[in-house]
Amino acid sequence: MKASKKILFISYDGMTDPLGQSQVIPYLSNLTKFGYTFTILSCDKADKYAANKAYVETLIAPFPITWVSVPYHKNPPVLSSVYDFYALKNAAKKLQALHHFDMVHTRPGLPTMVALYLKRNFGVKFLNDVRGFWANERVDGGMWNLQNPVFKSVYKFFKKHEYKCLLEADYTTCLTYAARKEIHTWKNIPNQPILIEVIPCSADMDLFNPNNIDQLLKEKFRAELNIKEADFIISYLGSIGGWYLTGEMMRFCKCVSDKIPQAKFLFISPHGHDMIAAAAAKCGLAENKLIVKQVKRHEVPALLSFSNYALFFIKPCYSKISSSPTKHGEIMAMGIPVITNSGVGDVEEIVTKYNAGYVVNDFSESSFNKVIEKIIAGNTFDKDAIRNGAKDFYALQTAVERYKKVYHTILGKGLL
Repeated sequence: MKASKKILFISYDGMTDPLGQSQVIPYLSNLTKFGYTFTILSCDKADKYAANKAYVETLIAPFPITWVSVPYHKNPPVLSSVYDFYALKNAAKKLQALHHFDMVHTRPGLPTMVALYLKRNFGVKFLNDVRGFWANERVDGGMWNLQNPVFKSVYKFFKKHEYKCLLEADYTTCLTYAARKEIHTWKNIPNQPILIEVIPCSADMDLFNPNNIDQLLKEKFRAELNIKEADFIISYLGSIGGWYLTGEMMRFCKCVSDKIPQAKFLFISPHGHDMIAAAAAKCGLAENKLIVKQVKRHEVPALLSFSNYALFFIKPCYSKISSSPTKHGEIMAMGIPVITNSGVGDVEEIVTKYNAGYVVNDFSESSFNKVIEKIIAGNTFDKDAIRNGAKDFYALQTAVERYKKVYHTILGKGLL
């Protein structure tokens, strides 16, 4: 066996956030089977770090993975990000001196700036993992107002940097076929079409398995949340705010409530509970129709299993071409049909291909009512077929195999 290759994985998202636990650690832990060792460098929010540090350590303990965390700062805008960049860069320099990495694999934004520094100064190979059009996401999500000259300048800087990453990376991956198609239209990138491997956000098919539900935990939730057997549950999974259209989703829930008296709406969300309640009140949705709960990742499938449908509306803006909602794969893995909107990554094509739910083209009451009429007419969805669709498109092992292929292309084969 040859010596293992050493990889530095840099993420501006914390490992103590749900995203780190669903879209970083599962990939890396599986890739260790092929002779790779990892150092994860992440920015973690203080409260999440305190609450979840021990849990993350148990997740990586069985694998040749070490984890270094630096604190994330939110304020003041821009300056806090500059501070975080230097913290990541300084930590990466120290780690590089210690480990002499073969490759740096990054999520977008600040980590790619550190990656280019390591490539240019130490010759470290660079995997540019385009998990989204980062600068555009900041604009579309309302974080950067381009009317503000500071934010406009920052936006221009990162768009230029985005192109540099595509030019200098040893390989690029992205989440959606829609994003790859879009990148291939960019005229300022020479030698098009450049090599891009599409690797959607994946779902853990073992964790999100309706046959593996902890029934005792489910009954505990049923009692705690007062969920009756006759209740018709539409759920929402994940964060609230930004490009997640809470108001539009709540309007849909109100339309459902008006036509399906036994309907209740379960929001499984780590934060923004006040925002959810306010949106419900604004739409006139009765308080007793709303269930809001925060749980650990391993508890999510038990809660999701109450769902007749799962709902998510995402702002259909330019940056969302590149979006592969993690929630979609996890919901499909549970065999649950979705109610969602067009204009987000490959979602519409996936729902259509696998007959996995309903897609609205706009957020009008007319569009909502067309879907609700179909729901009332009866569920025509095959749960096993939906789960098989998730296996086909979103399976973790498929993502791992594609990453392995990219790693081998960059670093060479024959590790094992």
